[in-house]
Amino acid sequence: MHLNEKTKILGRRIILVPYEARHVLKYHEWMSNEELRQLTASEELTLDEEYAMQRSWREDDDKLTFIILDAELYSRDQDEIAAMVGDTNLFLHQDPDSDHQVAEAEIMIAEPNARGKGFGREAMLLMLKYAQSESKLKLDKFEVKIDMDNTTSLHLFESFKFVETARVEVFHEVTLERSITPDWISWLDKQVELRIESY
Repeated sequence: MHLNEKTKILGRRIILVPYEARHVLKYHEWMSNEELRQLTASEELTLDEEYAMQRSWREDDDKLTFIILDAELYSRDQDEIAAMVGDTNLFLHQDPDSDHQVAEAEIMIAEPNARGKGFGREAMLLMLKYAQSESKLKLDKFEVKIDMDNTTSLHLFESFKFVETARVEVFHEVTLERSITPDWISWLDKQVELRIESY
């Protein structure tokens, strides 16, 4: 999506930057890991397919993505590739039961030594706040689809006040949703401060 192509979001411990072609090689290395693909319900792609996917993330109006950087690592030598630890995405679609716009959220901390440090929590809170505050997206609701065995992600989104709305055994998947209400926006504002710079 072109909306965020010049947007850098600064957190306390992480930085979100647009997914650029220069990030693809490391991203492709991550996605060669079968466990990561299973946890993220992703298919294995060739490097050429990965570059095509990156272009679609940039061009398509229904996709929004950021690469997650470890802010401390990045501060050392301003090397985005070395500081990459994961990504966060939104897929936008119309709710089939209403005229509401829904954003399906995803988060991945791919670097094993970056897990358990709160990076995923901060990155997802920043992504939710950015998307909720961006009037061009016209969102009414967030949702996530998580593998039943991925208890870390399930607990994460439950802590964001998402509630389970469906469980599909055949896909081994749980759907959780969060309507964007004034009360929830107030809660979100207390969790994270949105600081944006030009990228």
